[in-house]
Amino acid sequence: MPFLEADRPSIQLGLLKVIAGQHGFPVRTLHANLDFAVRVGLDHYRRLADHRGRQIGDWLFSVEAFGDAAPDPDGKLLDELGAELSYLDGPERLLAVRDQDVPAYLDAIAEELAGVPVVCFSSTFQQNAASFALARRLKERDPGVVTVFGGANFEGEMGLELVRSVGCVDLAVLGEGDVAFPRLLGALANGTDPGVIPGVARRVGDDVVATPAEPPHERLDELPVPDYDEYFERAARLGLPTEHVALPFESARGCWWGAKHHCTFCGLNGTTMRFRAKSADRVLGELDEQARRYRTFRFDAVDNILEPGYLKDLLPALTEADREYQIFYEVKANLTRAQLKLLARAGVTQLQPGLESLSSAVLRLMDKGVRAAQNVNLLRWARYYGIGVGWNILWGFPGEPADEYAAQAAAVPHLVHLQPPAGANRLWLERFSPLFTQPGRFPQRAREPESSYRHVYPSTVDIDRVAYFFDYAPEDELPPEVYTPLKDAVAAWTAAWEAKQPPVLVYRCAPGFLQIYDGRHPETHGTYTFRDTLADVYLACVDRPRTAAAVHRELGLTVPVSAVEKVFRGFGDRGLMFLDGTLALSLALPATPGR
Repeated sequence: MPFLEADRPSIQLGLLKVIAGQHGFPVRTLHANLDFAVRVGLDHYRRLADHRGRQIGDWLFSVEAFGDAAPDPDGKLLDELGAELSYLDGPERLLAVRDQDVPAYLDAIAEELAGVPVVCFSSTFQQNAASFALARRLKERDPGVVTVFGGANFEGEMGLELVRSVGCVDLAVLGEGDVAFPRLLGALANGTDPGVIPGVARRVGDDVVATPAEPPHERLDELPVPDYDEYFERAARLGLPTEHVALPFESARGCWWGAKHHCTFCGLNGTTMRFRAKSADRVLGELDEQARRYRTFRFDAVDNILEPGYLKDLLPALTEADREYQIFYEVKANLTRAQLKLLARAGVTQLQPGLESLSSAVLRLMDKGVRAAQNVNLLRWARYYGIGVGWNILWGFPGEPADEYAAQAAAVPHLVHLQPPAGANRLWLERFSPLFTQPGRFPQRAREPESSYRHVYPSTVDIDRVAYFFDYAPEDELPPEVYTPLKDAVAAWTAAWEAKQPPVLVYRCAPGFLQIYDGRHPETHGTYTFRDTLADVYLACVDRPRTAAAVHRELGLTVPVSAVEKVFRGFGDRGLMFLDGTLALSLALPATPGR
């Protein structure tokens, strides 16, 4: 259902279809989001699907989902958000979508599903209201139809409250559905009670009864390869382009870092943090099979973090001459130059490394387990090896020092030859994150569901229990003007990156001789020349961040370590090094590509 992106199939549907089929149930999938994308226009749909935080997508379907109980039939949300919605073509367009496109769309999909006895919905982010609206339509036409819900929106108490308060929800699978879903279908087929199945919730009178879920599925190699046939067939029938579709694949679940140190702002893996991974051979076989089946070489991993073992088996295998894939992965930011080179050779063209900050002090508040210098180093070598990096700068963490944001703003002009963040903004408070679940550790003056939820759900729904995003104010919150210089610096960084001549900072070297061309800022471009010890010190910090003591030891210098620290400061003053406490990182990249 909307608002899953239209340019990729749902791995949830693709996987559960095959699992159900293996158990003898004739399941078919329906990527109904594609029909809505065509109806409202692909560009407009993409802008709606890319939206996070404000519940605009759910608001569009709220009236059809809840009827007379819908809280905002007059569109007051649009007045409240005002200019914030200009990129969505303004309030008139959104009202037309809600009042005209949505009802016609639901009627068409309900007609297509006429006679289907069991309809199941997978819901993540802003898919709730659209799913409820269709379920309500189906039950109005056939009260005997059974509706089953699942997905990330039904994790924990969110799922329990939605089962309790939304009448068109008959059953819900809370957590992973690989085992519970086929058991539930079996119970419905046999006329037995599905409520006794682990992980299934249902209403009994005014109460919700949920059988505790079994532990997360451990043996991921036993899972089938997803079936995306219906997505491509439907897209072709609707005239949607599919030649650039990136197929979602799953090589791991959970987060091995989060299981040890849960990043304070992250709400992912709410009830399934335990890390599990497929074998390299299984992943490789799945990619090869899907490439042949769907005639594509583009793949997006849905994993939250790369399995470290893949650096030794899967990625080397992907470098073989008979494979030319383009792959997206989420990774931890502590990758080395050699590892990034391997990723590039293996066909990884896009990374999401969760950088989040250029301050080690703020990164410690996040429990990220990396230094700012490591983040910058990842940007450097990703740039050098041609890997795109998706990242953001976040602020709003309890206990953050104001001077760290001034320091980040001062550092940004020296980094403009590297890929800029997609944005710089205050963090969202997410359910399941430590910031949410540990108020004693992170005291807050106020916390309430993000304000747009009240324009979506009727008063019979406890929004405190179904919201995923929350507005909050830490007890020691910094004033907004603290962040303005950094936000402005990032805007200038983005503008520089989009110029006809992108900023560069490159070096060439020979023994005892170094030249650095600085083309980061047109008005001050030029070449630096360094010889002997200065050249050696700079080159010693090219591959990775180093301490003065380590460089002193490696080069066998006779001058004191303090002299190396002074050299670091000199390079830092010129913007040629990124200084991070005792660590120094050379910012220039080799002029010769691909080494």
